[in-house]
Amino acid sequence: MMRHLISAADLTRDDAVQILDTAEEMARVADRPIKKLPTLRGRTICNLFFEDSTRTRISFEAAEKRLSADVINFAAKGSSVSKGESLKDTAQTLEAMGVDAVVIRHGASGAPYRLATSGWIDAPVINAGDGTHQHPTQALLDAFTMRRRLVGRDTGLGQDLAGKRITIVGDVLHSRVARSNVDLLHTLGAEVTLVAPPTLVPVGVETWPCAISYDLDSVLPKSDAVMMLRVQRERMNAAFFPTEREYSRRYGLDGERMARMPEHAIVMHPGPMVRGMEITAEVADSDRCTVVEQVANGVSVRMAVLYLLLGGNESAHPSPTTTPERDAARRPSTATPRTEENK
Repeated sequence: MMRHLISAADLTRDDAVQILDTAEEMARVADRPIKKLPTLRGRTICNLFFEDSTRTRISFEAAEKRLSADVINFAAKGSSVSKGESLKDTAQTLEAMGVDAVVIRHGASGAPYRLATSGWIDAPVINAGDGTHQHPTQALLDAFTMRRRLVGRDTGLGQDLAGKRITIVGDVLHSRVARSNVDLLHTLGAEVTLVAPPTLVPVGVETWPCAISYDLDSVLPKSDAVMMLRVQRERMNAAFFPTEREYSRRYGLDGERMARMPEHAIVMHPGPMVRGMEITAEVADSDRCTVVEQVANGVSVRMAVLYLLLGGNESAHPSPTTTPERDAARRPSTATPRTEENK
């Protein structure tokens, strides 16, 4: 594994499959009486969130605690950021406190990359969403959910998503989830189609490794998975479509449209859902909708990312009473994570 996780485009097929396979092992931990691994005991991870979040922040915190890490939650609101403190000063404060990894969500595209490459902090950086740019762990949990549903929980080990047809629908222009999924799904061999109003398609999208369509009804019958995106009004500075009713009529997923999908096809959504806008309650509450599964899978995937980034790097920061050799001897295998039961 690389030192940081900034973009889904940075992952090779082998990297992505390794993360998905490790997440499968992590998911089994949730079924055991003791749901914790000792892998990151003694490590301190800071969740550095400059934007509001529910699912991502709680998911990362749950993953970190299940790996026995010490967790610091930082929110821009109520911090010195509101007084004008810069990202550099915040990073240097965390460095002085000796954090071992930083999970960052920021409203500015490129902020995690800046943090990882600036030299302000000597710790792995994980991008939890930056502006309209990238959200790599969301793409990984989406791919994990697709592989489980479309390939199989056990038969999927070591497999990618070659030949699967994935349709992503909605506000692509402002969506870091769409960008991350296009990059990762292409790497995993899937065929991706973006469906959106022309006003919500980014400039330069023709260079992306995907197809473009403006007609949702024409692509539904040949889709293995349909991912609906939320219209991100908080990022909009203009009117991109006439009315909500018009948008829902042309690009919303209801029961009638879901019936046109193949029987095995699934419906996905990164959340939060706006029921009645891009998705109806009938679809959101159906057995084919994987929203709740995606949330559960997010914890397993983020455990896998943290495990691979930090669990195999224990000798990088040896304590005064240990040596790199002793740390290496105690280092857990990435193939079979140790649990509190069998350590």
